[in-house]
Amino acid sequence: MDQNLSLYKVFYTVANTGNISKAAAELFISQPAISKSIRKLEQNLEVTLFSRNSRGVQLTEEGEILYDYVQKAFYSLQLGEAQLKKINELGVGHLRIGVSTTLCKYVLLDYLKEFTIAHPHIRMTIECQSTNHTLQLLRENKIDLGLIGRPERLHHVRFASVGEIEDIFVSTKSYLENLALRTSQQDDILRTSALMLMDKENITRQYIDDYLSLHHIENNNVLEVSAMDLLIEFAKIGLGVACVIRQFVAQELKEGTLVEIPLEIPIHKREIGFAYLADFQANPAIREFIDFYRNRS
Repeated sequence: MDQNLSLYKVFYTVANTGNISKAAAELFISQPAISKSIRKLEQNLEVTLFSRNSRGVQLTEEGEILYDYVQKAFYSLQLGEAQLKKINELGVGHLRIGVSTTLCKYVLLDYLKEFTIAHPHIRMTIECQSTNHTLQLLRENKIDLGLIGRPERLHHVRFASVGEIEDIFVSTKSYLENLALRTSQQDDILRTSALMLMDKENITRQYIDDYLSLHHIENNNVLEVSAMDLLIEFAKIGLGVACVIRQFVAQELKEGTLVEIPLEIPIHKREIGFAYLADFQANPAIREFIDFYRNRS
């Protein structure tokens, strides 16, 4: 569009009022300015848009054609303005969150339950994948927030902590008793058991691999699982020793369904939190969620 939008605004107003003086009053500009704008638009388009009559002005055939398109354009702008007003008044928006299946179930759901009550008009999209993939989507602006374990490097990503999690090894008492029957009492459980871990794409697995390597713990009988829930369930049926997050098996530990494997050197706790880009203010829904999280904390 080569023409200045203000020229089309003048054209649209004159066409609607059918009178230059009325258009001038509506736009708060002088009649000569209105006439000048119409002439300039006609010169640029090389057509006559209005014909004068005793009652004012009337669209020509060419003017009618242009008016149909200009009317649709201004109607679209009005719809856009109305939608923005609705967003501001009702808190309508769209929030895209990336999170692992585990953190979604055990952490995010608790936040969303309260947030959706306070902001029922904000639409949610939840994408479940690994922390590494979540960070990638965040940097590509394909999601707005990520609930992740704190990475070593953030690279222009802000991180708001929600607390710490602790990795532990668990099993059933019966599995440990059977393991003791077929191995020496001196053997390390983590070396001789069927060891169940998250798959290698998961940041938890990478963290545990670092721990095992640092303490020279090797196990050739590793079962890889893609979800923490499955690790917990496999451990509960006595399939082996699973590395899980303490907070997520608190009830099983309390009831004795699972028992914790004591470690000579405990695994360091990890921080989890919401990651978001520095310019999050551009999306009102993100701002609402961050404010909600901060007030909740």
